[in-house]
Amino acid sequence: MKTIRLNSHRLALKYGFLLLILSVQAFSTNASEHEHSPNHISLFIGHTDFSEHGNGETVGIDYEYRVSPLLGLGSVVEYAFGSLDALTVLAVADIHLTDQFIIQVGPGYEYTSEHEFFVSRLGALYEFRYSGYTFSPQFHFDYHEGVGSSKVAGLAVGFDF
Repeated sequence: MKTIRLNSHRLALKYGFLLLILSVQAFSTNASEHEHSPNHISLFIGHTDFSEHGNGETVGIDYEYRVSPLLGLGSVVEYAFGSLDALTVLAVADIHLTDQFIIQVGPGYEYTSEHEFFVSRLGALYEFRYSGYTFSPQFHFDYHEGVGSSKVAGLAVGFDF
């Protein structure tokens, strides 16, 4: 039975990366048409704390297409190691309150070796730009339907393309 769950875990990872690739292809445009490229990708490293369920180091990848100065749409794929052993895949909206301060919201699913949960994310990040790269400390609440909330905190490093 564990093998079946592991296979569904791998399938979820494949779907998450497929969503990321399709997002990049669907929203890619010629950068010369924009003052700043609307595409942004970043790698995340941090920590997830899920109270009584455990905690673990977390890595992830985030893609955003900037629809307007206020709104970006994209996807997030994160994996929490340790006692959590969980993969989270989200479709997100990034609301740019200022050039640097961003609120991130969106639905998704979290897959563990034992369960699948519907997840709603609410988070905030602050982007610092330096030499073509972004550095953004982030903090998110992920509400897991019927189970409670986890906290995800870390740093993402990315770039526009």
